[in-house]
Parts: sequence; structure tokens; C-alpha cells
Amino acid sequence: MECKENLNISKLTSFKIGGEISRVYYPETVDEFIEVLKKEPNAFVAGNLSNVLVSSDGFDGALVLTKKLDKISIEGNVVTASAGVRGTKLSKLVLEKGLSGLEFMVAFPGSVGGEVFMNAGAHGQTIADVLRTATLYSPDEGVVTLSNKEMDFSYRTSVCQKKSYFVLEAEFLLESKSKEFIQGKMDENLQFRLNKQPSLTLPNCGSVFRNPTGDSAGRLLELCGAKEISSGDVKVWEGHANFIINYGQGTSLDVLTVMAEMKKRVKENFKIELRPEVRFLGGKNKKEVELCKMLYQM
Repeated sequence: MECKENLNISKLTSFKIGGEISRVYYPETVDEFIEVLKKEPNAFVAGNLSNVLVSSDGFDGALVLTKKLDKISIEGNVVTASAGVRGTKLSKLVLEKGLSGLEFMVAFPGSVGGEVFMNAGAHGQTIADVLRTATLYSPDEGVVTLSNKEMDFSYRTSVCQKKSYFVLEAEFLLESKSKEFIQGKMDENLQFRLNKQPSLTLPNCGSVFRNPTGDSAGRLLELCGAKEISSGDVKVWEGHANFIINYGQGTSLDVLTVMAEMKKRVKENFKIELRPEVRFLGGKNKKEVELCKMLYQM
């Protein structure tokens, strides 16, 4: 199994931010994944770091990247994909088979594991709408398969955020539709992203905060003047107040500082506590630790 030591991770993250990680593992099979988690029980597991802010000061621990767990099988309307499969790749593959249900993934930079973990969704579709079962690994229970109901999906969350479960594989039940219909929905989704979200060429981690119940984080942040918030080369995107862009040599502390100010303004103006969608990996920088306690209510 491939393992890289003292790897500078910045080029691999969507934010283009991050220091050295002590150990980075790339398992290619479920057995290798389990082997790593037994060896490194406190390892941080991610797909392709599209939704993770890594500290510029690095991380003294293990990181497991599932990008090499990339198997896909299709039998009729049932599609099974390993955790490391890119959502964009999967959505385009099922299009060729005339299968509908994953059109929302066409503009997602993340992988299946992360999308199941957080019940990702967009444009009226979510993972919960199409997932039939998920195969997970738990240090306490071993490999288990849970039904859609047992995954306890709700807005941007699943049982994986409540218990120590790691996604290994997801099984989706899709619908047969014409390729023209599916392509049309994908085109609409791509156009929406082009108009409402920053290009993937701009270093960002997607939506920064989850939408509070019955409202939009972007709307609240806009009303609070969040688009004026910046720290170093890190700024809130001028096109939508719930995105943060690294315009140059931004640091993780810059990002957390901007996030803290965004959260503070919404709380002061609307008495609403915004919850981050972005995950953080670090712990060596005291200022970052303090900001994280406030942001993540640790």
C-alpha cells in the first residue's frame, strides 16, 4: 500500500492551502483500508479533499485518501460505486447507460464517500433520494451494510456523522430515462453553477456554511455585508456570500478568520448560529484551535 510521509498537501486540496501531513495512505482495496484504520485508529479519512481545510501548519497524524477505491459496477438500474469514485465521473457514466438520479453530481468536485457522509445534494436532488444501501466500516462493528432508512439521512448529514462509520461503497437505485432528458438536467445544473457559484479554477471549498432551517446562509450573509470580509489573500466571493476564495497565498488561519467573522455577523444580526460545511484538519496552531471551538461549537 502506498504511504507518503511528511507530504505537503496544499496542491491536493481545493483551497490550495495546507502544510505537511505526517503520513498519507492510499488504500486500493477494502482490506487495505481496514488495515490502515486498525493501525491508525485516529486517522482522518477523506476522498479528494474538496471539502476539507487543512492547516497551513500541517497535521501530526495520519490521513487516509480513498481516491484509489474507485470501482464501479452497473447491473440494470442498480449502480454500485466505491468511496473514492468522483461524483462527476459517476454521473457521466450513468448518463451513457440512460440512468437518471445522479444529475446533481455533475458539478460536484467530491467523491462518493464524502457525498454519502454528508448527504450531498443540489437542484432538488440528494443522495438520500437514490441510495439503496451503504457499506460502511466501523472499528467496533467491522464491515456493515445499512439500508437507506438506517443511514438516518437529513439535511447535509447522515449516521456517519453521529457514529464512527466510514463509507466503503454505495449502492444506488436509479431510473431509466432518455439520455436527452438526463443531459438536459445536467446542462441546467452546470449553467446554474456557472451563474451562481465560483469556477473550480478559483481555489474554494464550495458552500462554507449549511443553510439554516427555512432560510439561506447566502441570503443572511449578504444582508450582513459579508462580501466585504477578507483576511490576507482570502476573501468572501463577490458573486455569492457563502463562498470563500483563496486569491493567492492565503493561509488556513486566514480562512478560519473570515469564517469566524461571517458566523459572528449572522449571529449578531439574526440570532442564528451558522454551521460550517467545510471540515478542518489541523490542531498545531493555537489561534486556529480557538477559532474552531467557536465555529464548530467544540
